This record gives sequence, C-alpha cells and structure tokens, in this order.
Amino acid sequence: MAGPDEAAVTFEPHRRRLTGLAYRMLGSLSEAEDIVQDAYLRWHAADRDGVDNPRAYLSRTVARLCLDHLKSARARRETYVGPWLPEPIVDETALAPDTASELADDLSLALMLALERLSPLERAAFLLHDVFEMEFIDIAKVLDRSESACRQLAARGRAHVHDARPRFRVPEEEVARIADAFQQAIASGDATKFAEVLAADATLYSDGGGKRMAALNPIHGRDKIVRFFEGVARGGGLPPAAVHQVHVNGLPGFVMVDRDGNIDTIATIDIRDGHIAAIYAVRNPDKLTHVSLRMLRGSASVQ
Repeated sequence: MAGPDEAAVTFEPHRRRLTGLAYRMLGSLSEAEDIVQDAYLRWHAADRDGVDNPRAYLSRTVARLCLDHLKSARARRETYVGPWLPEPIVDETALAPDTASELADDLSLALMLALERLSPLERAAFLLHDVFEMEFIDIAKVLDRSESACRQLAARGRAHVHDARPRFRVPEEEVARIADAFQQAIASGDATKFAEVLAADATLYSDGGGKRMAALNPIHGRDKIVRFFEGVARGGGLPPAAVHQVHVNGLPGFVMVDRDGNIDTIATIDIRDGHIAAIYAVRNPDKLTHVSLRMLRGSASVQ
C-alpha cells in the first residue's frame, strides 16, 4: 500500500467535487466538509492500489456517508424552529462538480429546496446521474438497488426539480436594476421602496433557527411582507450598518452587517416578471460562520 502522503496527493484533486456533492445532498457546507473529511480518512485506510477509478470510488463513498447522515439530519429538521434554508454559498465555484451537465453550476435556492423535498434515495440518484454524471451501474452499488430502480428514482427526482426551476432566464440588466433597488431599500429601511420591488404574491422565507428573530412560517403576499419589514425596522433590526451585494447560490444576494461589524443576515432574491417573487433570508448564526467580511472585498456595498 502507498504511504500517507500519497493518500493526500490522490485525494485532493477530488475534494471540490466531493464537497459539492455532499453540499447538494445535505444543504449544509459545514456538514459537507465533515463528510468529505470522513471520506478522506477512509481513503487513507483503504487499499488504494486496488482502486481502478478513485473519482468514482470517492464519489460513491461520499454519497453513502451522506445517505447515512440524512437519516439523523431529517429527524433534526422535523424539530427545527421556523423554515429551514440551506447554508448560503457566496463562492459557488468552490463547489463546482467538474462536469458539463445542465445543472453543474446551479446551486440556486429553488433547486436546493426542490432537492430537500425529495426522498434521500431520489436525491442521491438524481444528483449522481444528472449533475455528477455517474453511470447507473455505479449508482446501483451506492443505493443497493437495481439499475432500473435507480433510473426510476432519478426520473422522479428530475421531474420534481424541473417543476421547481424557473422557466425563463431573467435578463442581466433587469436583475441588476431590481437588485440595486432592493439593496437601497434595505440600506435605507424605507418600506415604500421595499414594497415597489416585490411581486404581489411574493413570499419571504426567514431562517433564524430559533437563535435570532425570524418569522416562524413563510410570509405570503407583498402587504404582509412589508408589515413584517416595518416591524423589524421598528425593533431596531433595520437599517443595517452595511449591505454588501454579492452572488449567493448563483442568485442576487445581500450580506447585511450589524453595527458591531458582524454578519447578521444573508438574503437571496428570486426575480420573476420584473419583481421579486421570493426572498430567502438566513439569520441562523450557525449557518453564517463560513462567510467572512474578507470574502466580500470588492463587492458593491451601501452603508
């Protein structure tokens, strides 16, 4: 068997791909990184000379570990306080799967929430085949199912994801206009400006995890969202000390910094038909630790 240095050398080229797979499976970057580290320890102890295809072997290992982890993760989410949202990703290139699939660069909240609604087996079969381009013969080994059963699982997952994804791409100039208007509204705390950018049937999802103030249920409708916005402003939560405009999970996003210089909220907006159709606001501090102000250098900010 080769030495420990060789184990690291042969593992590292696959780390980004494996982390991207685990994040899409779990919706948590911190948990994904733990899974990948566990996979490395197993790789370190394995008979690597007997592995013909390290990329496929490691992908199978991470997928199995994620499936085991999802059993406890899904149980925890049943008792989660308020809406659960994935950990926001500011640098999505760090999780690219190195494939040419249609969904290779898609880490949008719409996709991640669609994946969350799938069963663990549907999620794994769909991701491994449609995003990570694994053959069904290998997926069958991961899921301990027949190839035909894996094809059916992937097809069900694909149908759910297709229904959840936007039908049309929003022009970049329209995205920039609405994102700038949203940023100005948040930075000023002006409810009128905020209302102007919302669709009448917009929905706000806010994830505080029971650790920060957030709505316990999704808020549907522009008027109700504006009233919530006004309540947050009266409570001293708005305007923030600074708002940085960035890309979050591939969509227009905003990092809000409090007066102590800490990241308070990371929000993502989904734009459709010239207005904001959905806002995803992550406030749970446990989900913000992987983002630092250093990562925001060069981003547009309003103070």
